[in-house]
Amino acid sequence: MRVLVAGGAGYIGSVVTAALLTARHEVTVLDDLSTGHADAVPAGATLAAVSLHESAPVLAEVRPEAVLHFAAKSLVGASQQRPHEYWETNVGGSLALLEAMKAADCRRIVFSSTAATYGEPESVPIREDAPTRPTNTYGASKLAVDHMLTSYAVAHGFAAVSLRYFNVAGAAYGLGERHATETHLIPIALEVAAGKREALTVYGEDYPTPDGTCIRDYVHVEDLADAHLLALPAPAEGEHRIYNLGNGTGFSVQEVVDAVRQVTGHPVPVVVGERRAGDPAQLVASSDRIRADLGWAPRHTDLAGIVRDAWTVSQAR
Repeated sequence: MRVLVAGGAGYIGSVVTAALLTARHEVTVLDDLSTGHADAVPAGATLAAVSLHESAPVLAEVRPEAVLHFAAKSLVGASQQRPHEYWETNVGGSLALLEAMKAADCRRIVFSSTAATYGEPESVPIREDAPTRPTNTYGASKLAVDHMLTSYAVAHGFAAVSLRYFNVAGAAYGLGERHATETHLIPIALEVAAGKREALTVYGEDYPTPDGTCIRDYVHVEDLADAHLLALPAPAEGEHRIYNLGNGTGFSVQEVVDAVRQVTGHPVPVVVGERRAGDPAQLVASSDRIRADLGWAPRHTDLAGIVRDAWTVSQAR
């Protein structure tokens, strides 16, 4: 199948591109390289270094049979400070991509959505029928694209899947996280272990959890890639499916710190800070629906294994 991967020079997009190539698909990566890296695009894929707003000529030339869409701005704090960038890129860019797909007669898409669309949940684990009440512009912009996909499925016969997940971690195909502004717990803890940062700040240790620190859901990036490949052929024309992806359990901040210390053999100094406003005690997604429909289940559920994969690739780089 001819597949276009929007945002394929980023962390998740590059791993999914590698998985697609391994499955013998023909892949074109569309990425403006504003946060992605050209050297992360796996050999065998073609890179078109343009933005979502400039995607029409690329789709007209490539004529893909399907699109996987990862391209987005994704920093929660920045989305609150500079919301126009998030509406312009995440929503405006996605609209341009969908119009380019329609013009190229390509109507199959898997969209990298986010569990941030749910906001602060009423119950955990979070199911797909939970209320969507995002608490930041990033989550709101992703939810807007989910609504856009529903309307394009109804009006134009798109076959669409939105995949919602929280924290992606680990590494695969020699590809791992590499962000100019790092906000994710595991890579930050690994930077502390490697001596690139002095200490890790833990925001609150008095939550109603077993060790007092927040619990979050971590999905291995290779399991995430498996889900995208399973989702690609799943929907019928005119159908928009939404699936949550989770590890099946959650890990606390303290458990992550302990795992990093165990895997690296290095100390990870911790500074305890104040709670951050709006940080729920526990966020874990239910994956029952995608398990029942597509048979997906995470294979990399061991926290130490997830950390070890990330550490190995970061050290090699």
